[in-house]
Amino acid sequence: MTAGCGPDAEAVTRGLGFGCHDVSAVVSVRPPWELAHWTMPLLELLVVGGAVFALVHAVRRYRAGDPVNLALWWASLVYLFVTEPPLYFPEWFGLDRLYGFIFAHNRFTVQFMADRLPLYIVAFYPVISQLAYELVRSLGLFRRGALTGSVAVAFVCQVFYEVFDQLGPQLKWWAWNPGNAIVNHPALASVPMTSMVLFASVSMAAMTYLVVRLAGRCRGGALVPRILLAGVLTPVAMAVAGIPSGLAGEHTTAKAWILGIELALIWLAGGVVVLRLSRPEPRSAFARYYPAAYLGGLLVCWIGALPGYSAARDGITPDGTPVGSGLYALACFAAAGLLLALARKAPAAG
Repeated sequence: MTAGCGPDAEAVTRGLGFGCHDVSAVVSVRPPWELAHWTMPLLELLVVGGAVFALVHAVRRYRAGDPVNLALWWASLVYLFVTEPPLYFPEWFGLDRLYGFIFAHNRFTVQFMADRLPLYIVAFYPVISQLAYELVRSLGLFRRGALTGSVAVAFVCQVFYEVFDQLGPQLKWWAWNPGNAIVNHPALASVPMTSMVLFASVSMAAMTYLVVRLAGRCRGGALVPRILLAGVLTPVAMAVAGIPSGLAGEHTTAKAWILGIELALIWLAGGVVVLRLSRPEPRSAFARYYPAAYLGGLLVCWIGALPGYSAARDGITPDGTPVGSGLYALACFAAAGLLLALARKAPAAG
């Protein structure tokens, strides 16, 4: 049997429409019109284009004397390459008995690592970190300190990420392994709550805090080890934040309560910081255009998914895919819209 293609991986990838044995070990490329759903090339364009836009903006900020954006962009990739391989191939790292097989991505236009890692996912890490950091910076919250700004980042990442996360399984962008009770349960509809709390908020907030503290005043070669350190330490912060829910062991209900309380605290703390402490300052072109474009692109995808969502029975669409929480996604859209409205009070940067 192909390495990394055990029974669980085979079942999940077959549900997505391909087999994990029939893959290219290093890289594969396919026409965008052959993808499983029409939203997939739109998602790729939105995210990969956003990563390029974010990099151009980060370089401009670096040349103007602020290295944080550039350090955060690269630290996001370090974090990606530390965390993603063990998620895709837990058996390579001796984690298969501890965590089991967690999920698989569908096939996109460009794919790496035995079709487990789409190019758009590589781009998504710097996109979501830059989106949250720039939006929070434009609200003037990092002037209140790295910790205050990072608390706001946890909230901003939550609302912008979950409009994507709650939709992906329905449109076959990826699929979670339903048999994995260790990592994938409890869940909010089709989305594991551990992912919602630790990945969508804690990781990005921790990485932002580390970058701001470690790289805020560095230049040139001195920036490189600090970027690497921030990216490597981010999973450690996630592990520490995961201790409370981990103490619940196999008690799914207790774990759900712990994660639910943590999620509520992210909303409460982030909302209070944003609403009470924001003092908008001039916004960059990236902050003016990309968060709105990201939200608009995912709104188009949600509109396209509504017929299947409405026809779902017991959380499963007629196409056999699990739906996310529409109510939670709607709350995230509303909160993200409020954040954009608050940021619009600031003038455009010169």
